Amino acid sequence: MFKTRPLFISDVLVYKSLISALEQQTVCSISQSGDESGLLFTSETELQNSSRLVGLLQQSAVEHLTTYRQLTARQFASVVTMVTTDFEALYAFKHGDYQRCLQLSRQNVRVLLPVARMMGCFVQTSPVFTQLFDDDFVSLIALTMIVDENPLSTANSFITPLTLSLYLMTQCQLKLCHPVSSVAMTLEYIEVAQKRMLACQTLDHLTLKLASGKILIHLTMNI
Repeated sequence: MFKTRPLFISDVLVYKSLISALEQQTVCSISQSGDESGLLFTSETELQNSSRLVGLLQQSAVEHLTTYRQLTARQFASVVTMVTTDFEALYAFKHGDYQRCLQLSRQNVRVLLPVARMMGCFVQTSPVFTQLFDDDFVSLIALTMIVDENPLSTANSFITPLTLSLYLMTQCQLKLCHPVSSVAMTLEYIEVAQKRMLACQTLDHLTLKLASGKILIHLTMNI
């Protein structure tokens, strides 16, 4: 029987291994202060180099995750409907390419929304991934961990690509000042997705409610 859990565990392993490489290379290549700890930067240039290295390795991590998505999609194409650009869209949003993020997210919604139930592919929201998300979503994750008696439960550790795509669509449309009619359509998509999420998918429901709340505020201010 097709198991879903190994898929998002692999996401973590791929991303975490690449971020670990990032940290090691940062310390080895640009920490030349002469301090015994070897961890102090000596100039603004070194700080810029560090930031550039972080960005390049983060980009490499996302590319590897996308490749993993593509391989998984081919392997399980007959079993489950999957998209392969969810991490790419998230990366585009993180770096302010809202038009590209919106394009990818809209494509993903069109593929995933007709699916009766999400299974087989999830987006990790564990701490190693939080640097890819925006402040609002990171705050939401933190609140769920504070409230939940078991903060490490699976309900708080992943969301579906559909939820992520709808959230990114919402954020991009608001930042790009899209027409009210376009934003209202996204709200309809969110309402459909909410009905398809299981009750145990806590973070999915909260994320969709956050997105719908942003849209309702926007509509109220512009109607």
